Amino acid sequence: MKVGFIGLGTMGASMAYNCLQGGNEMVVHDIRRESATQHLEAGAVWADSPREVAEATEIVFTSLPGPVEVEAVGLGDDGILEGMSEGKVYFDLSTSTPTLIRRIHEQAAARGIHVLDAPVSGGPRGARTRNLAIWVGGDREVYDRCKPVLDSIGDKAYYVGPIGCGAIAKLVHNCTGYIVQAALAEVFTMGVKAGVEPLALWQAVRKGAQGRRGTFEGLAEHLLPGNFDPPDFALRLARKDVDLAVGVGREYDVPMRLAQLTLQEMTEAVNRGWGHRDSRVAMLLQEERAGVEVRADQAALNAALEEERGG
Repeated sequence: MKVGFIGLGTMGASMAYNCLQGGNEMVVHDIRRESATQHLEAGAVWADSPREVAEATEIVFTSLPGPVEVEAVGLGDDGILEGMSEGKVYFDLSTSTPTLIRRIHEQAAARGIHVLDAPVSGGPRGARTRNLAIWVGGDREVYDRCKPVLDSIGDKAYYVGPIGCGAIAKLVHNCTGYIVQAALAEVFTMGVKAGVEPLALWQAVRKGAQGRRGTFEGLAEHLLPGNFDPPDFALRLARKDVDLAVGVGREYDVPMRLAQLTLQEMTEAVNRGWGHRDSRVAMLLQEERAGVEVRADQAALNAALEEERGG
């Protein structure tokens, strides 16, 4: 298949090279021509603009820094849509916004052009080794038809839903990671300042329930099915533990902002009369504030869990 690739930075260079090595013909473009040296040496063809890439190929991929660049390359003068004709496909691999990709999709769809958002996760090493998740939003039939090309870029291409859903999944994933990072910094500084050697603390925590479980396992067990009774661990007991941790932070002059916020959330849930329910029942408070329920059909959830376990 004839593939276009725009954006040959830290991630894009490796993804484009792997796609080229996967047997696809390739046309490339970047604001720095020297970024394409290895691709041109491997048989790719250079184009002077995003429009020229789109004119010369069947599928175009972009890997760009953010929404400003995506909008300029997609919708600007000499941009991708100016060079595309009916039936062609555009995948944006950038971390961008669902609102922008939906706007690009709307303008493209009026001309019979397919647009899908497909942000990736795995970092530079994953891009080099093809150990890369690709979260795709858009037309399912187009995704299925183009999946062999996606598989040449990453080993975990996954269809999430309609246009914009890939971008949303990426933002949920990344934001979760950095919130957890901030929480870990908070509690580990408390633990070390209170007297535990850092490596010993890390090893101890790794052996506990939270250390052995994935971040999202509690969602599958409790929030997604809406199952908070009977409790695995009662909210009133969990609140007591967080209160004790906040107390240690106070004793050793360690700021515990996230823990304080968590304690407030758990206290509100206890005051609702939920103290005897599973500790994750406090998540219902955020559902109320957001005006949405985070639920999945139990049978579909079980099937997804079996797939994750390789069953």
